[in-house]
Amino acid sequence: MNILKVLNFTNKRSAAPGRPIPGKAKTERRYTPAHTAPDFCRTIEQHGDRIAYEYFVSPTDTATMTYTEFAGMVRRFSAGLEKLGMSHGRVAVIGETSPKWVAAYLAVMAQGGVVVPMDRELAPSEICGFLSGISCDAVVAAPSLDESLADLLTNHPSVRYYITMGEEKKNDKVTLWSEVERSGAEAVEAGWDYPPCRSRGELAEMLFTSGTTGSSKCVMLCQRNVFSVVNSCAESVDFTPDEVVVSVLPMHHTYGLACMLAELLYGVRVCINDSLRHVLRNFARFRPTALVLVPLFVQTMYKKIINEVEKKGKLRTFNAGIAASRVMIKVGVDLRKKLFAEVREAFGGRLEKIICGGAPLKPDLIYAFEDFGISIYEGYGITECAPLAAVTPYYKRKSGSVGPSVPCCTIRVDGETINELGFAEGEIQIHGDNVMLGYFENPEANAAAFTDDGWYRTGDVGYMDADGYVYITGRMKSVIVLENGKNVFPEEIEEYLGSIDLIAESVVVGRKSEDGDSVVLTAIVFPNADKFEETATDEEKLEAIKHAIRRINKKLPSFKQVREVELRNEEFPKTTSKKIRRHLIK
Repeated sequence: MNILKVLNFTNKRSAAPGRPIPGKAKTERRYTPAHTAPDFCRTIEQHGDRIAYEYFVSPTDTATMTYTEFAGMVRRFSAGLEKLGMSHGRVAVIGETSPKWVAAYLAVMAQGGVVVPMDRELAPSEICGFLSGISCDAVVAAPSLDESLADLLTNHPSVRYYITMGEEKKNDKVTLWSEVERSGAEAVEAGWDYPPCRSRGELAEMLFTSGTTGSSKCVMLCQRNVFSVVNSCAESVDFTPDEVVVSVLPMHHTYGLACMLAELLYGVRVCINDSLRHVLRNFARFRPTALVLVPLFVQTMYKKIINEVEKKGKLRTFNAGIAASRVMIKVGVDLRKKLFAEVREAFGGRLEKIICGGAPLKPDLIYAFEDFGISIYEGYGITECAPLAAVTPYYKRKSGSVGPSVPCCTIRVDGETINELGFAEGEIQIHGDNVMLGYFENPEANAAAFTDDGWYRTGDVGYMDADGYVYITGRMKSVIVLENGKNVFPEEIEEYLGSIDLIAESVVVGRKSEDGDSVVLTAIVFPNADKFEETATDEEKLEAIKHAIRRINKKLPSFKQVREVELRNEEFPKTTSKKIRRHLIK
């Protein structure tokens, strides 16, 4: 099947005027803003006996934890860390998502320390190198990492404590979570309380950008950064305290973490997915009403839905249902939940909304899911902005836009080029409470990161319409400059290639021509195995893909047309947030 029959994917730039996307009425947000970690911890205590977390305790069994229980754990662990002398220490938190992971993050910050969320998929040697670079004082790790990390980190030159979230000590230098919490409980019973936040502008969190120890930068955030974003999430997103959310994204990534904290601020029920392999099974189990995802997940889910429809021979009925549903909605009759009940069951049957960020989203996926009765709201951010900068308002969406700036910041476009829509296009720059303190011990990177008047330079290129809605068109670092001086943003071309169902992934690069006088736009593609016969040769795959790209080229101006295609036999390397590591593609 050609997915273009169902989705006519469009490039974000051309989608600016777009066809209207259904919106909802603007409603009052039901949450209490928090401005510091102690503030936040006291606020979530007020949610009482509501369920904060549901999580797996075995492959088949789950347990629940109320807000009272979770907030108590945070308070006890925070007091215990203070008794260990970590009041101003740097404490890394490493592991899969769990109530203890989030409790450790909050506990460190609430008692005056600096929390360092780490990617659990990094090699142990990389983790040790990162921790040495910032003179980390302690590590709180999931038991799944004890085998690979405990011996290394208990002999680390700066790490004084290795605290396992598990119940067994890998060696006699390891400290158990239960020991720290028990010590903290004694202090709490004696009247211990969170110390006052000394300053919302002091260092409170350190995060490493994607890369090796040699290329990665350490982003420094303060409590003002973190909680201005949490409040902005809560203010901008159509969540209520009655939501059920399945947590899928890794917690060390600021996007997933900021959304998690906003969910706790609301008092929602957070169900923790135990594995990406089990995510569909867990959707059926937990029956979420809302999700926070990256675009790759949304796109993969859509393709699975279409493939399933195709396998069952129901494509004609499926398309007819979409057409009929759209007509009925125009006269005020909404049949989507009934017509697409089987599709919605793939998400548990109750899903109403998806927050999507971390990478560009094909605009027509928003329309596709809207046909099923599931609304997608796209956001935009960057680690250096803690990370949120813009989000699509649930009450007024625009096709192809990531929305206007959120309440804690202002966005401007620094550029003199006027695009075909009449808007100035250039670098997106941000100023506000969400903008980082800077990079740790990296004056050269800090100088390059900010303009002379103090705005953060994102390195992203885009434009803003008359209503202040932001449209992302590419990355300054990935821009391909042609011999005629024209600039081509590969992300724009890749978005077109994403509409070809023969292609699973693509990266567009500029290759020098054989004579060295020109730049040839070249698409490196990883084929979609599901769309080829098992016996298909690489030559047959390449020819089929080239044919499809020639059709796409007809939609593009000549200087943006792909001239060469190279086949790749494995997926592109990705970050843990599922973004392609473009700098590794040669």
